Amino acid sequence: MAEVQVLFAGFGGQGVLAMAKFLAYAALGTGKNVSWLPSYGAEMRGGTANCLVTIADEEICSPLTENPAMAVIMNRPSLDRFEEKVKTNGVMLINSSLVDRKPRRQDLRLLQLPVNSLAEEMNNPRGANMILLGAYLEKTGIVSIEEALAHFNDIFEGKKPSIIEKNREAFLAGVEYARNNW
Repeated sequence: MAEVQVLFAGFGGQGVLAMAKFLAYAALGTGKNVSWLPSYGAEMRGGTANCLVTIADEEICSPLTENPAMAVIMNRPSLDRFEEKVKTNGVMLINSSLVDRKPRRQDLRLLQLPVNSLAEEMNNPRGANMILLGAYLEKTGIVSIEEALAHFNDIFEGKKPSIIEKNREAFLAGVEYARNNW
């Protein structure tokens, strides 16, 4: 991997920035160079939130891009806003629980899963973001599942053990869903 940029987008409160931060820390833990560039509305919860994560083997010249190679989309407004920005032949992972349409573009590798429904089934509604992240890492290999799990406690440092375990379970449920459904 020379350099890859991943856009995470959704509403504030969906864990968009947390997913991006998790990926950034996991990539850092493997020795990669990383930038984490969040953007969110002043209203936070319920407002728009997105974050661009750049991961590279070499020094990162600029953390900005107009056209990321990958996008993780948590809601319909984010799909509407960012669909055209993803690079040709890029990857788009979509939360189909909250996105009621497929991308109009035919040149994207599309992965969809109902993360909110899966999180509810697990009795962990706040775990939707971790389910999506687990599926994303399983399918892209941008950071291996083993490497992500090795840094899990560091990423969630300071959280209660029960919260860490619920996040780990949600993450692994996403990994399993991706293995069995795509």
